[in-house]
Amino acid sequence: MTEAPAIHSDKQLAPPEHASPAARTSRERLLFYALGTAALICAFVAGLRTIAEFDLGWQTATARWIVQHHQIPSTEIFSYTAAGQPWTYPIGSGLVFYALYLVGGYAFLSWLTAFGCAGTVALLLRRGSAVTAGLAILAVPLIASRVTARAEMFTVVLFAATLSVVLEQHETGAARLWWLPVMMAVWVNLHPGFVAGLGLLGAYVMLELADMFPAGTRTAAATRLRRAAPWLIVTGAATLVNPWGWRVYDVLSRQEAAMAVHSQLIMEWAPIPLDWTHIKSGLSPFTPDIFYVLLTVVALAVPLALARRRVGEAILLGGAAFFPIRHVRFTALFSVVVVLVGGAVLASFLPVLESKIRRARVRLIFAVAASALLAGTAAVRIWDMVTDRAYRTGSEIVSFGTGLSWWFPQAAAAFIERENLPGQIFSTGSEGAYMAFRLGPKYKNYIDGRAIPFGTELMLRSGRLKATPPDSPEWQHESERYGINTILVPIGRYGALQFFPVLKQFCASDVWAPVYLDEVGAVFVRHSPETESLIGRLKVDCSTVPLPAATPVGNGTQAFNQWANAAAVL
Repeated sequence: MTEAPAIHSDKQLAPPEHASPAARTSRERLLFYALGTAALICAFVAGLRTIAEFDLGWQTATARWIVQHHQIPSTEIFSYTAAGQPWTYPIGSGLVFYALYLVGGYAFLSWLTAFGCAGTVALLLRRGSAVTAGLAILAVPLIASRVTARAEMFTVVLFAATLSVVLEQHETGAARLWWLPVMMAVWVNLHPGFVAGLGLLGAYVMLELADMFPAGTRTAAATRLRRAAPWLIVTGAATLVNPWGWRVYDVLSRQEAAMAVHSQLIMEWAPIPLDWTHIKSGLSPFTPDIFYVLLTVVALAVPLALARRRVGEAILLGGAAFFPIRHVRFTALFSVVVVLVGGAVLASFLPVLESKIRRARVRLIFAVAASALLAGTAAVRIWDMVTDRAYRTGSEIVSFGTGLSWWFPQAAAAFIERENLPGQIFSTGSEGAYMAFRLGPKYKNYIDGRAIPFGTELMLRSGRLKATPPDSPEWQHESERYGINTILVPIGRYGALQFFPVLKQFCASDVWAPVYLDEVGAVFVRHSPETESLIGRLKVDCSTVPLPAATPVGNGTQAFNQWANAAAVL
C-alpha cells in the first residue's frame, strides 16, 4: 500500500521558535480535553429533555402500521381528509422510534436525543483542537434544537460524521472512506436529508479542486481525489438502497414543490432575518443568539482562510451560511460546518497570533481566560437546563428530564378513548400527529403538520376554524362535510391557547357541548340525536370546572406548568 500523501504545507504552521513545542502541545491537549468534556456534558444535558415533537406521532404511527400489516404504505392512511393521497417517506427513523417506545416509552426517546446530541458533538471533536471544542460549546444550542425525537436528528448526526470523514481525507488523504457508502445506505432510509450528504461529497470535490490551482499542492490534491473518487461514486449509488429505489428522489421533488407552503405555515422553514436590528440583538452579551455568534465566526474565518489561500474552506463556510439564512431548520448543519471547518481555519491561525505575543506568560493567560470563559458558559447553560430555568423563562414547551412534554393533551385523549366518543375527531396540525398515534387506528385525524399530503388549503382552513366561532356556517359546513362529531384542542399557554381565541364561545355554544376541560386540553361534542344522552352524562360547566384538574404537588417544574397553564386558561 502506498504511503498516504502528506497534508499540504500551508494547512499548518510551525510553532513560534521561542515556544517549547512539547509544552505547547501539552497545553493544547489539556485545554482540548477540558473544553471537549464541557461540550459533551453540555450537549448531553441539552438533549435530555421531554418530548415535544409534533412530527413524531405520524412517524411512530407509520412504523406501527408497517409492523401490523407487514408492508410499507405509499399513500396517506391516518386521516379522513387526505386518505389515499400519495405519500412516501423513509421508514427507518419511525421504526427506531417505535421500537424504543415499545421498550421504554417516551422516556427512552428522551435518552435517545441526549445520546444523539452528545454523539454529534463527539464527532465534531474526533479530530479537533481546543478551538474546535470551544466552538462546539457555542454550537450546542443549535445542535440540540434539531437533534430531537424526529427523523431529522439522524441527518444532523450523519452530516457531522460524513463531514468529519471527508475533511480527514482532504487533510491527510488516509481517511476510512468505506464509511461513506455505509452511512449513506443507512441515511437514505432514515430521512430525506440524505441529500445533504450528497452535497458534502460535492463540497469535498470542490476542496480538492481548489487545492489544484496552487502548483505546490496540485499533486497531493489530485492523489487524494483519485483515491476518493471510487468511494464517492459508490456512496452516490448507495442512495438507491431503499424500498423505492430511484423514486426516493420523488420525496425531495415534492418537498421542494411544497417549499412555499412550508415557508409560510411552518416556522422552521421560515428565513432567518439578516438585518442590523436582529444582528445587534443577536450579538448582545446578555441574551446572545447563537446563530449570529457563529455567523460572526464565519465572517472572521472566511478572510483568514482566503489569506492562507484556503479558498475551498472559505467557499464552504460561506455556502453553509446561506442555508440557515434561507430556512431556520438548517442552523444545526450550519453549526456543524462552522465547528469543523471554521475551527480548523482559526486553529491554523493561532501560531501566527502567538508569534505576535512574545511573552509566554501572557499567551498562557489569554488561553486560560478564553477557556475559562467558554467552560463557564457551558457550566451556566448546564445549570440553567438542569434546574429548568432555561425552559421556564422562555416560551419552551419542554423541560429537563424524560417523557412526553406537558403540552400534549394526554388526559383529554385518554378521556376520548375511555368514553368512546364519536368520530370523526377534529384536531389541528400541531397535535394531529400525536392523536394519530395515541388514538389511532380507531380514530382518524383531521390533519397533522405535513404540507404533503394535506395541501395548503386544508392547512390554512384548519387554522381558520380554530379561530372561528362554533355556531358559524364554516363550522357547520365542515362538520357535515366530514362527519365531525368531536373536537379536541390543546389549550396550553404556549403554541396553543393563542390559536384558539374562541374557547369561551365554544363553552357557551348551542351546537357544541364541552365534555372535558383541563389546563392543557378541551373536548367538545356536537349536539345531535345520537349524542344527546352522552352529552347529558358528560357535559361540564367551563366556569366551574376545577383548574388545574388535579391539585399540583410541590413546587417543581410540573407543578409550575400546571399552575401557569391553568392561569392562562382562566
